[in-house]
Amino acid sequence: MRLRWLFLSLFVLSVLVVPALAQDGNTVTDDEVNEVAKKLYCPVCENIPLEYCGTAACDDWRYEIQLQLEAGLSEQEIVDDFIARFGDRVVGVPQDPLLAAISMIVPILMIGASLLAILLLGFRWLRNRPEPTSVAAEPTADASPYRDILERDLAG
Repeated sequence: MRLRWLFLSLFVLSVLVVPALAQDGNTVTDDEVNEVAKKLYCPVCENIPLEYCGTAACDDWRYEIQLQLEAGLSEQEIVDDFIARFGDRVVGVPQDPLLAAISMIVPILMIGASLLAILLLGFRWLRNRPEPTSVAAEPTADASPYRDILERDLAG
C-alpha cells in the first residue's frame, strides 16, 4: 500500500514539474506589463490608466503589451507603437515637444490673464464707486408721503 502511494506521489510531482521545466526564461510578469500600461490610457474609458482599467479592451491591450515585451520590444517602442496606431490620446500628453510646451504654458497664461482681469475690474469698481452722501436731517419732499404713511401704520 505504501509503495502505491509513493508511486502516485512521484507521478503527481513529475506532472507538476514538467510544465515548470518546459517554460523558457522569456516570460513577462504582470509587473512588467503594468510598468508599460501605466504610461497608456484606456481606449474606452476617459482618464483611466490602462493598468487599472478592467474593460475587455484594456485586457486585450495588456495582452498585446505582454506579447510585445516577450518579442523583445522596449517600453518606449511599445508606447510609440500605440501612439502610431491610436494617436496621442493614448498617452494623455502630446509627444511633440512644441505641443507639450503649449499644453503646459496655455493654462498658466489663462490663469494669469483671469487674475489680471479680476484685479483691473476690482480697481475700476473701487475708483468709480460713488461717494456716500450724508443723511439729511430733514426728509426730502419725495420721501415725506411715504414717511407719513409709515408713521400712520405704526401709530395704528
